[in-house]
Amino acid sequence: QVQPVESGGGSVQAGGSLKLSCTAPGFTSNNCGMDWYRQAAGKQREWVSSISDLGSTTYADSLEGRFTISQDKARDTVYLQMGSLRPEDTAMYSCKASCFVPCGGGYCHQNYWGQGTQVTVSS
Repeated sequence: QVQPVESGGGSVQAGGSLKLSCTAPGFTSNNCGMDWYRQAAGKQREWVSSISDLGSTTYADSLEGRFTISQDKARDTVYLQMGSLRPEDTAMYSCKASCFVPCGGGYCHQNYWGQGTQVTVSS
């Protein structure tokens, strides 16, 4: 089982930067893609960014190029570097591992969510 654990959240002023980490032992060996999501208070969860097992990256258009996702497979860790932060980036940020794990003689798709890390951006 892959269990993501996020870290790196905190409080920062507008214009500042934060780097979030998502450590998920087993995500490399299970060929997982990793996604970052965020949910602001009173709003629906929204997708932020993804990185595939092969390192392909995608981002939500709303980020306007301010965030960068990366991975360190040796550490089973995915990062989200966030820059030029705005108050509207305030949210709980969570990562999801999307994996193919052994089951029934084959492989099954399984998603694993972390608990999240809070990011608060003040103006």
